[in-house]
Amino acid sequence: MWKYEKKLQYPVNIKNKDLNMAKCILTQYGGPAGELAAAWQYLDQRYIMPDDRGKALLTDIGTEELAHVEIISTMLYQLMKGATKEELKRAGLDSQYAQFGKDLFPSDAFGNPFNMTYIKVSGDYIADIESDMGAEQRARATYEHLMDLTDDPDILCPLSFLRQREIIHYQRFKELRDYYLEMKNKANG
Repeated sequence: MWKYEKKLQYPVNIKNKDLNMAKCILTQYGGPAGELAAAWQYLDQRYIMPDDRGKALLTDIGTEELAHVEIISTMLYQLMKGATKEELKRAGLDSQYAQFGKDLFPSDAFGNPFNMTYIKVSGDYIADIESDMGAEQRARATYEHLMDLTDDPDILCPLSFLRQREIIHYQRFKELRDYYLEMKNKANG
């Protein structure tokens, strides 16, 4: 079980408005390699894990991904703080504003809404864990692409933190996959 503390897992304090960067970061909110997709996927998959070790890892990482949704949301609000309708329009966020005002809606950088087809489940715990490893690598790559788009340390620091967590999650999933493969091999003798 986990304990919710009313603070971000990593502090976000962006001082400069950057609507173009906000539009790009939206993909980590509701895009195919985003934090919401990862959280939902892992929390769904945990039920087919063959033991408590797998269930615990998927629960831990899935809930941490929800904490990452909070970080991304905070970044988006700070990057868009004080934006006028004209600025939003120039940044290509006018459709988002027209439908949701200055509220966030999970979408990708192109404005495509979050889609449940991003959630990969197979009913096979090894296949699911390998999918999770791929998801973490895609998220890591996306964070690296986002980091290439800015030199603002207030944006780079939380993006770097999130990127590093993707690497650690990948390693934990790989360890779990290797453990389960070893157990299967022993059982098959």
